[in-house]
Parts: sequence; C-alpha cells; structure tokens
Amino acid sequence: MRRLLLTLCAATTGLVLGMGPAVAAGPPTEFGTDWHDPITAGPPVATPGTKACTVTVADTEFRDYTPYKSTYLPPKGCGDRWNKVVLRLDGAVAGRQYDRLGYLQVGGVEILRTSTPEPSPEGITWHVEKDVTRYSAAFRDKQPVEMLIGNLVNETYTGVIKVKATLTFYAAEGRAGAAHTPDKVLTLDGAHTTGTSYEGLLTTPRNSERIVAEVYATGSGGGCEEFWYLTVPDAAPYSCKAKDGPYREVRVSVDGKLAGIAAPFPTVWTGGWSNPFLWYVIPGPRAFDVRPVEYDLTPFAGQLNDGKAHRITISVAGVPEGQSGWSTPTNILVWQDAGAARVTGALTAHETGAPAGTVAYEPGKEHRLKADGGHSLTVSGYVDTSHGRVTTTVSREVAAASTHSWTDGESKDALQARWTDDESVKVAGRGPATTTRAHRVYSMDGEISIGAGDRLRTVMRMGDRSDSVTLRAGKRLGWSLMDDTYTGDAAYNQNVPRDQRHATGVSRERYRLLGPGACYDRTLATAQGELTEDRRSC
Repeated sequence: MRRLLLTLCAATTGLVLGMGPAVAAGPPTEFGTDWHDPITAGPPVATPGTKACTVTVADTEFRDYTPYKSTYLPPKGCGDRWNKVVLRLDGAVAGRQYDRLGYLQVGGVEILRTSTPEPSPEGITWHVEKDVTRYSAAFRDKQPVEMLIGNLVNETYTGVIKVKATLTFYAAEGRAGAAHTPDKVLTLDGAHTTGTSYEGLLTTPRNSERIVAEVYATGSGGGCEEFWYLTVPDAAPYSCKAKDGPYREVRVSVDGKLAGIAAPFPTVWTGGWSNPFLWYVIPGPRAFDVRPVEYDLTPFAGQLNDGKAHRITISVAGVPEGQSGWSTPTNILVWQDAGAARVTGALTAHETGAPAGTVAYEPGKEHRLKADGGHSLTVSGYVDTSHGRVTTTVSREVAAASTHSWTDGESKDALQARWTDDESVKVAGRGPATTTRAHRVYSMDGEISIGAGDRLRTVMRMGDRSDSVTLRAGKRLGWSLMDDTYTGDAAYNQNVPRDQRHATGVSRERYRLLGPGACYDRTLATAQGELTEDRRSC
C-alpha cells in the first residue's frame, strides 16, 4: 500500500462548515469534473450577540514553499478582553493538486494547523472555523504573522491555493463577560529538532500557578510516518518499515524528566488510503482542524517558576532513529497568580510504568501483523499561591491495539486499529478536591483492494470519540460527549486518464456533541460527489 499511497497522496502537510448547494435530488452514476464543496458535520463556533470586530490576518495565494508574512494589529472598538475570538479561513483551489499541510502563527503562536482538500478541475471552496479564544493574550499587541501551505505548481499540478484568514473578536458585554483565558501564551525559545525530538527552552513567569502545554503533533510529509499505523518491523515483507512496528506515543519532558504522554490521532489527509474519491466532499475527522494534544504540566510549576530557562522536549516514541516525518510545534499556556509576585512549589511524586508492547508477525498467503502497546504516567506536585497550597495530580494511560493484514504485492491491504487515551487531573486546595476525567477513543477499520481491470477500491470507517466529567465532593459539575464517525466506500480505475476512471464513491459522517443543556447531532451523506443527506437530530 505504501506505493499506492505515495502515488495519490503526497500531503505536506475543528470545526468546518462547508456552504454549498442544496442536497441533490439524485446523484450521478459516477464522479464527473465537479462536485460539492467540502463539508463536515461538525458545528460552527457558538458566538454571543455582542459587538464584533474583524481583523484580516492573511489574504494570499500559495504556489510554492514561501511563507506568507504580515503584521497583525489588534482590533479597535471591541476592547482588549473578549468573550470569544473566532478564526475563520476561506479557501479556494481549482485544477489538479495534492492535499497540502499548512499552519498559521501569530506572534510565533500556532493558532491553526490544517490541511487542504484536493480540488475538482472546475474548482472548490471550503471554510474552516476554530475557537481561538484561549490565545487571547497573543492578540492584545502588535504581532508578526506567518502562514504557509506548502505547494507545488507546474504544468501537471496546476492548483493555486487561495486563502483568506480572519479573526473576529466578540466584545465582553453584559452577561457575555470576558472569557477566562491564560495570562500568557508562550513558545519555546531556540526551538530545534534533534534526532527524532523537538526541543527548546521555556522560562515561565515566577508567579505561574497553572501551566498547560499543547502540541500540534502530525505525522506528515509523504513518507511512511504519514501512515505510521501501517508500519511493520524489518522482518516483515511490507513497504513501510519501522523497527518496533506501528506503536506511537507523543511525549513531553521537562529537563529530561518525562512529564506527559499521549496517543496521537491517526489523521488521514484528503488523498489518503490511495483514494481521494473517498474524501472529496467529506474529509476524515480533524483533517481541516488538527487539534493539539494537551498536557497539564502544573505539577512541574514549582520547578519551572525559578526564573531560569528549562529544557522542554517533545518526542514521538516508536519513530526509527534518524527518521523524519513528524511535526510537533508547541504552545505553552500559563495562568498567573494575581495576588503573588512569586509562586513556589515542588514535584512530589513521579511514577511511570515501563512501556509495554508486543509485535507478532504471521507469514502466509495473507501476511498478518498483530501489535499492541501501552504506557502509564502519574505525576503530582504543589504550588503555594496567594490563596493557599494547591496540589495537582495528573494520571494518564495510553494504549493501542491493531491487526494489519496484506497480500504479496499489497494488492490487498487492511487495518483494524484502536487507540485509547485516559486522563485524570485532580486539583486539591482548601476546599473539596475537583477531579476531571477524560476518556478518548480513536478507531480505524480500512481496506484497499485491487480487482479486475486494475480497479482500486477503498473501504473505510474512522471514529473519534471523547467523553469527560468533572466531579467535586462526589457531585458532577459538568460533562461532555463528542462522537465523530466517518464511513466511506470508493473505487476507480487506476493508470488511465481522468475521464476513464469511472469513479464511484459514497461517504457518511455523523457528529454528536452533548453536554448539560446542549445537544448537537448532524448527519451528512454523499454519493459520487453529490450531497444526498443533511439531517439534524437535535
């Protein structure tokens, strides 16, 4: 499958709402030269009915790998403490082009990591929305802007990617008060890649009482790490190799000490699994809005608050030494104690389980690789604040299990995989302790097969699910459930001109988001590039 994936998917690399024509009365029998604009079932960002001010941060075209640079100026007329800040990106591309990975930074802070849809000959437009209120501290001053969607335009790949990105600030008025956001959003000084790790120096304010790292971890670049979940040990006869197999884990360390672990999300870009017809209208979960992995580093706050620079390292376990393919830009969110110039503390407990995993290869007419892995970490520390001693305990456990099967020549290639990421954060101060528990499950069940007439078929099911609950003294303070499920089945004739591919494909996405007093449930379905269903159940 590696050969097929690289032929049709050379990605260099949320919430998305496509605005297109109404649901088709009846779909065509096969794909034509135009189709519905990309759309996802996720909700738009909810906004208050307050005064809004919009600032354009980028308006450009991408033809190569030259970053777009400009200067951001804060909005006028909406104050400097906002109820909501929303990033909106509108894109357009026509002709022929691969999917491309992109980023947008304001003041060095990564506020969006995204990828692009693959276009139709006649052209498509798409729209991305993201709540970026948490980065408000970076928006209060004049800042440099940098954006890049690396692209290649020539006689064959003709698609020029046009984008406009804006920030809309919703004023804090009446009941729509100012959002409680981090006081600082920091980046790593001198950040650089060393081997398979990304590291830099961090100096926090000396009165920091809560510290959260967020890592935009993506396996990308068109190599095997774009499809890390399919890699096999050297002994197995498959085109994507990794010494220890497919297990990956994103780790954060502070001064060489493990501080956080997480399971990466198995993002599939819009040319992935050898079949762009699968994703032309409905992309896979998170493809347009890559959500960062979050780590609560508050147990290390006492150590980080000494006024010195500390080394922060982000690594991806399982990547063969010296092999590239992962991008891990990192933001550090900091909440400060307004009542103290200095907050002291200490790390009091650090327990890490030995990483566990097995890889079993079974040769045969159909090769089979069964792999599993897991890891656990618990850290605890306290800070002495102006409102008393606060102890934070973070426990996290990640696990993965997969079965990968393929035939000689990889004319049939299939994967069933499941990843879990369970986290508990307990905060204890003067009153009853508060505990937030999160349970995340990612799943992938896909198969590529090549039949008569060199016809390639891809069948895929992906799941992105998370639920969380916050408890205090045994009482539930809040809860949420998010469930995003994608299914698709597409086929086309390979190695022929476009008008002879006779491509067909159906896809479906259901996105549910539930919480106290809130219910969102939307289902989309497509056939041969036309939208055949758009149903809301809440």
